[in-house]
Amino acid sequence: MHDDPAALWQAALKVLSAQVSRANYDTWLDGTVGVHFQHDLMTVGTRSEFVTEWLQKRLRPAILRTLSEIVGHEVEVRFEPLRPDEAQVAALHQPSGEQPRVAAIRPRLRERYTFANYIVGPGNQLAFAAAEGVAREPGRLYNPLFLYGAAGLGKTHLLHAIGHALLDKGQHVVYLSAEAFTNALITSIQGRKMDDFRQRYRSADALLIDDIQFIAGKEQTQEEFFYTFNELYEAGRQIVITSDKGPAHIAQLEERLRTRFEWGMIADLQAPDMETRVAILRHKAAEQNIRVRDDVLHVIAARFKNNIRELEGSLTRVVAYSRLTGESLTPDVVASALASLQTNEPKLPPSPDLIMDLVCRYFDIDRTGLLSPSREKRVAYPRQIAMYLMRELAHRSLVEIGQALGGRDHSTVHHGWRKMEKSLSVDPETRRDIASLREMIEQSRRIA
Repeated sequence: MHDDPAALWQAALKVLSAQVSRANYDTWLDGTVGVHFQHDLMTVGTRSEFVTEWLQKRLRPAILRTLSEIVGHEVEVRFEPLRPDEAQVAALHQPSGEQPRVAAIRPRLRERYTFANYIVGPGNQLAFAAAEGVAREPGRLYNPLFLYGAAGLGKTHLLHAIGHALLDKGQHVVYLSAEAFTNALITSIQGRKMDDFRQRYRSADALLIDDIQFIAGKEQTQEEFFYTFNELYEAGRQIVITSDKGPAHIAQLEERLRTRFEWGMIADLQAPDMETRVAILRHKAAEQNIRVRDDVLHVIAARFKNNIRELEGSLTRVVAYSRLTGESLTPDVVASALASLQTNEPKLPPSPDLIMDLVCRYFDIDRTGLLSPSREKRVAYPRQIAMYLMRELAHRSLVEIGQALGGRDHSTVHHGWRKMEKSLSVDPETRRDIASLREMIEQSRRIA
């Protein structure tokens, strides 16, 4: 292997693929080749000057360490863009059956993120059923499928579950985050490889995109995704998208994309109820072959209500604490293990400024728009939510809220507050937005 730079670099890539995120691998390492290896100096060919510079600045230490471990002693590495003749030679060194950059690479999906490991409750029942339908009849039942909800509620789990099911059917599945899509686009533009870029994503039987809100405000990314979406949709290929907001509330999203996202099925995921949280913990304990009493699970479930990742992480923390201390798992041990995660010190109510800052960040609008007289939905809805939160969490008077929001009349504030209060009982979108903002505010509150 040491005499074959292409084989040596392929071995290094295999190791590096487990050390970096899929987005970074696809954007910066995919398509690189080992060109020369002489006098302990590895020359790695890249697709562009842009990739060369990034690898030199950001991944060089990891690459040096990986190559040195494989060779058995310290080596040096140099990155340089491939010349046309080298690119042709590099194609010959691709592993058998693969083609450079446009090959049908198996997506990296988490093994445990399957339908069998997904706990269904009232808050995610519709999303789960829609995801199963897509996996059963891709491109026919719900296309596109748009899943949205706050962080940690299981969107990515469902996306991976769909991917696993479609791979089992022998379909060509492409899974990536919207951030990775943008990075890949930038790299393709820099390297003048747009044909390869389009072929990679438009040849898929199913395109699974995580966190689509990332493309908001990125004009060229939205343009490219629009045409990719159209081509796949018209060919009857399945598209599944996740986001932290519904299409109507993603600021700076082009209207033509918004309408396409609304063509198929839109399903939201809400925070799990108590019974579902306990079921999730039971499943997690069974996976790890741990026996945990129900009263212990109920104590943990009562403390973590809005984020499944935090819920599962808390069980791991409690079990580790029990093993380290040698104490049996009891509600008292849970309290001790999780004591550092929750302070008992009193907290000040959130200030109107804090609420406005977080509302603006959440809805991706600026303070000027929030305080403006505009009645457009994209600023009117966030403004009314701010009114509700200032009233319920900051305990401010209607007059104080009106003054904070640009000198509005108290009757206007009263109307907005009551409207959101009523909407909470009938509109899942409002419930999710307010729950997410409550969590953001809680994390930012100042200690008294």
